[in-house]
Amino acid sequence: MSTAPPQSPVARRRRHAYPRPMADEISDDPHSAAARVDAAIARIEGAIAARAASADALARRHDALKARMAEAVAALDDVIARGSTG
Repeated sequence: MSTAPPQSPVARRRRHAYPRPMADEISDDPHSAAARVDAAIARIEGAIAARAASADALARRHDALKARMAEAVAALDDVIARGSTG
């Protein structure tokens, strides 16, 4: 019988989240390290571009909604004005 406390599901997943590279994948070659850094920079730049595009799309949707709400309020103002004069 084991005396170790049971692991949570998160702890079990974390153990496998970062698998160790195989011995033949590990390299001290500076060109390999530079390639990994370049790849990481490319991923970061891609994420920045995607976030900027998402923010632009959200701003466009916000502007469209704001315009529609202004039109709806103006229409309600017209209805109220007509009702109060009649």
